Amino acid sequence: MPVVKWVGGKRQLLDRLLPLLPSRRIAQYCEPFVGGGAMLFSLQPNIAYVNDVNDALMGVYRVIRDDVEAIIAELGVHRNEAGYFYEVRSWDRDRERYASMSDVQKAARIIYLNRTCYNGLFRVNSAGEFNSPFGNYKNPSIVNAPLLRAVSQYLNKSGVHLSCADYAEVLGRIPGGTFVYLDPPYDPVSDTASFTGYDKGGFGREEQERLRSECDRLSGRGIRFMLSNSATDFIRGLYAAYSVTVIRARRAVNSNPAGRGEVEEVVVRNYE
Repeated sequence: MPVVKWVGGKRQLLDRLLPLLPSRRIAQYCEPFVGGGAMLFSLQPNIAYVNDVNDALMGVYRVIRDDVEAIIAELGVHRNEAGYFYEVRSWDRDRERYASMSDVQKAARIIYLNRTCYNGLFRVNSAGEFNSPFGNYKNPSIVNAPLLRAVSQYLNKSGVHLSCADYAEVLGRIPGGTFVYLDPPYDPVSDTASFTGYDKGGFGREEQERLRSECDRLSGRGIRFMLSNSATDFIRGLYAAYSVTVIRARRAVNSNPAGRGEVEEVVVRNYE
């Protein structure tokens, strides 16, 4: 089970994604857009290269790995109250104060906001500040100590490598024989839809094209990959040379309730 709920998280799709993985056991694994890490924590490979460009998210994983009891204790001080939520959310607006906070405090803040904000939507504005509203949930699970300890135990394996870098840099240094799962920010299904707000940098169509080029490089090196994205005409055309499987996914995050429900996604593979 993921530590944080992430837009586009794959927990609900694992039963459809796992059968599409290579039949051979995955000994080495790379996930350069890890997000909530549903696939990673389901497989728990002995050797894993875990990356995300979102430094706040990777800070959460680093603290869970290095000081899990401290983050459990820190989470225990947070309250599920609207006024308190917005106070905590505002901490990163005061740059000097935020810089003086410990890594444990910053990581606990992210988990707290993620568990109590609307729809668990991790979203930042152009300044990189968390801006999701309060969720008004009666009893959210702010402190899940058994889960945090289990994740910490896995991340402390000697073969699990955490990084915060551009995905191309990570892909360029993985050894042969590594299986890669790519779950980038999705191509928007409409002009008004956008799921790129997890990082202030965004992920437009030029980035989608750059990612396809990196997939071509992986294929050229004989490295197998699987990629998830929205089933737009643009993405279908971009990966027309590869094996493309269409699956149905339930999308719960949309400002317009009519836009929620089942949508088509594609799973792209360079193997059968």
